[in-house]
Amino acid sequence: MSERPTTAYKVLTAEQMAVLERDRQFAGAPVDLSDGYIHMSTAAQLTETVDKHFAGQSDLHVVAIDLGSFGDTLKWEESRGGQLFPHLYEPLLLETVIAYGPLERAADGTVRLPIAG
Repeated sequence: MSERPTTAYKVLTAEQMAVLERDRQFAGAPVDLSDGYIHMSTAAQLTETVDKHFAGQSDLHVVAIDLGSFGDTLKWEESRGGQLFPHLYEPLLLETVIAYGPLERAADGTVRLPIAG
């Protein structure tokens, strides 16, 4: 089995991003609260996630999360197309975020990853 990524990504609305910055934690979007965990994507899964779940939405933000900050509350579970996705079974803490910024796309349509610093 290949090594799992150490960084995952979460797409947030502007309002959700404001909650994360203000409260220093984010309990989850409505779908996260309904499912009981925070949905995240790897870099390779991010563009498809945005295209599938956020089509037509604007004012979105991408948050890069250090997966090394979590123990048993982070689980890799099968989802879309049999792929393993990182799911967080606790609130997302701002201190685990290594970079974030507005969702932007490259010329080829892929979502640009936020750069730390």
